[in-house]
Amino acid sequence: MARESESGLPIEPVYGPDALADWDPAEKLGEPGAYPFTRGVYPSMYTGRPWTMRQYAGFGTATESNARYQQLIANGTMGLSVAFDLPTQMGHDSDAPIASGEVGKVGVAIDSIDDMRVLFGGIPLDKVSTSMTINAPAALLLLLYQLVAEEQGVSADKLTGTIQNDVLKEYIARGTYIFPPKPSLRLIADIFKYCRAEIPKWNTISISGYHMAEAGASPAQEIAFTLADGIEYVRTAVAAGMDVDDFAPRLSFFFVARTTILEEVAKFRAARRIWARVMKEEFGAKNPKSLMLRFHTQTAGVQLTAQQPEVNLVRVAVQGLAAVLGGTQSLHTNSFDEAIALPTDKSARLALRTQQVLAYETDVTATVDPFAGSYVIEKMTDEVESAALELMQKVEDLGGAVTAIEHGFQKNEIERNAYRIAQETDSGDRVVVGVNRFQLDEEEPYEPLRVDPAIEAQQAERLARLRAERDQAAVDSALAALRKAAEGEDNVLYPMKDALRARATVGEVCNALRDVWGTYVPTDAF
Repeated sequence: MARESESGLPIEPVYGPDALADWDPAEKLGEPGAYPFTRGVYPSMYTGRPWTMRQYAGFGTATESNARYQQLIANGTMGLSVAFDLPTQMGHDSDAPIASGEVGKVGVAIDSIDDMRVLFGGIPLDKVSTSMTINAPAALLLLLYQLVAEEQGVSADKLTGTIQNDVLKEYIARGTYIFPPKPSLRLIADIFKYCRAEIPKWNTISISGYHMAEAGASPAQEIAFTLADGIEYVRTAVAAGMDVDDFAPRLSFFFVARTTILEEVAKFRAARRIWARVMKEEFGAKNPKSLMLRFHTQTAGVQLTAQQPEVNLVRVAVQGLAAVLGGTQSLHTNSFDEAIALPTDKSARLALRTQQVLAYETDVTATVDPFAGSYVIEKMTDEVESAALELMQKVEDLGGAVTAIEHGFQKNEIERNAYRIAQETDSGDRVVVGVNRFQLDEEEPYEPLRVDPAIEAQQAERLARLRAERDQAAVDSALAALRKAAEGEDNVLYPMKDALRARATVGEVCNALRDVWGTYVPTDAF
């Protein structure tokens, strides 16, 4: 009896040549680093050097997070990945009433250039690659990063990294949006233009399926809705007057890696193939780099368990292997204790060591795309691709990603799949080790890392001092210029940078844009 994959596709007990009877390797595979990039975006992949090992970190104050970054760099991390707290993600200052109880909890609190300066103190920004998981206020955090680099004497053309900047998936899966879709897309187009002129090596967006997967999306749904969002961003930039080859090489993606290795490998291969064809056939991209789906991967936080948390070390190793076999460009491996609390220093180090074992103690880096030609992998790649294309067509039939979001289509599809997963887990049909099988009568005690609640008061004191020390007239003038740009068609990032340099806060800058663009209120379709 055939099993089903996470996407509900059949997995046969045995695959043979018949599975690929009408399969054309020239059309489906190509060579590594060549269209349609099924086998990877670079000819040598990891045989030249391994993927970038990032560790997602950030909590409490900028000082505490800086200490964690310094430790990760000392342990061999090749790239930083910054987690911001919810107030920062929503464009609120730490002393705003709405921020109460959330300051520094799920990431670092950044209120102004003063905090950003501390966050990256002693870290050479021309030597590290930094990813920032920030969406609606992504432009602000990028500009703060650039300002700190300038203070270090590092020119913007030396900066490398990524801002997530994917607001469409916020309407679908996460909810940390600020502005309505139309001005949000305008802001993203402004970021594309600004970075092309000012920060040319920066990845301007990381179009994210990870959070959809964490909300319950299947692998086919994950890539379908992510690529549909990507198409919407490309259309927006082209409509704003940009040539596709001027910005598409800096687009990047962000996916999850689950424990189901075979389907995850197939998913990554299918996503590369679909994106290459869309960029070539719909948008007429000529630059090969515009056709490459480059992506970061994070192991599946939703699959971590609070029960027997050490078992998560095994899950993360398996998930990391799936990402590597699927051809990821960078990887974050979750810490085993994240289902309980913030990772400790030891658990964060173990997560990094997991990647280092994969890179240096196994042979997965010895050859490019080791699964190429596998009966099961190639068949599953075709099936995941077909399922994803069917979903993408449904999005198109509704009028594109934004209209589909307004109809609640993606959200409803994901919630339906999440409910199926929950039912299977509750019934025991889906085994979760330590949760519904192989339980312990009594869990061993575990002492998690906790964020000091005094951080909120400390950040409020820093803000009060900042407002007392700065040139308020300069701040007011810069914010007025920002509002004027937002009302018209000028690129808002230039006056935004002036305001942040004058020590305007994240909340003040976002409020200036709220004054002009308003805030998004979900429709009844949700």
